Amino acid sequence: MSASGGTKAIVAALGANLAIAASKFVAFAFSGSSSMLAEGVHSVADSGNQALLLIGGKKAQRQATPQHPFGYGRERYIYAFLVSIVLFSVGGMFAVYEGYEKIVHPHEIEHWYWPVGVLVFAIIAEGFSFRTAIKESNELRGSHSWSQFIRRAKAPELPVVLLEDFGALIGLVLALGGVGLALLTGDGVWDGIGTVCIGVLLILIALVLAAETKSLLLGEAAGPEETAKIEAATVDGDTVTGIIHMRTLHLGPEELLVAAKIAVQHDDTAAEVAKAIDAAEARIRAAVPIARVIYLEPDIYSEAEAAKGPDPAATPGGPTPSPAGH
Repeated sequence: MSASGGTKAIVAALGANLAIAASKFVAFAFSGSSSMLAEGVHSVADSGNQALLLIGGKKAQRQATPQHPFGYGRERYIYAFLVSIVLFSVGGMFAVYEGYEKIVHPHEIEHWYWPVGVLVFAIIAEGFSFRTAIKESNELRGSHSWSQFIRRAKAPELPVVLLEDFGALIGLVLALGGVGLALLTGDGVWDGIGTVCIGVLLILIALVLAAETKSLLLGEAAGPEETAKIEAATVDGDTVTGIIHMRTLHLGPEELLVAAKIAVQHDDTAAEVAKAIDAAEARIRAAVPIARVIYLEPDIYSEAEAAKGPDPAATPGGPTPSPAGH
């Protein structure tokens, strides 16, 4: 799946959240609704999250250095992980606390038209932001379902914006329900219950984002489609007769490392092998343009060695070989 920063979706979400946050705080000041306060803090947290995504995208564009020879592509993963932390702590935990306080110490909502009007405005604005994120995501999603897109996307920005906007829309409906029930019954406890529901929703979304970005930070391999293209491009059937084993790793959303041990003919000269490796690298880059770092190691294919299966001790993260005599 191609990677994209989704800058348009991020900017649209940032503009919508800043406008919504201001209107929610005004509504809270006039009505005293805890749902409005929680939603206002949520929108501020979302605005900060979009700013973090933009900063991460900018930092990831820095050139590689001797200290960081593979570049800074993973900066985008780091900032996306920070987003999940902010959403959990500032958005979710604050909303749960504020909702609990409102349940324990309820009070009537004043000037009901402020929170209701702001919530309707916020739903429209968030809907526009969500629509933009969906449109940008559809260009990359292909035939994948939305859950598959969120799980498989190597660029974290669009899944983050999608989940944030989706959570914001659900949260606004919960806030509207809490405010509406509080107005109908005259019991401010409903406002607090709506606020707690918003907090729980934000915490769940934050946990999903944290799990997905943690996987990206640890380092994910290329997807099945890219892997198949790389394997097909590597083997030419002449000098390169097969792949003994291969490892891929995303250095960033748009940078892929490919390391493989390839099988060559036993009577090929060094010049022929070197030429075949260069040709294989060119084919790989043509098939998968994000494969920017490629290491191919030639070896003589042995059916006897292949029959033994992969060596766990030779795999990164595998078991440490025992010292001699143990």
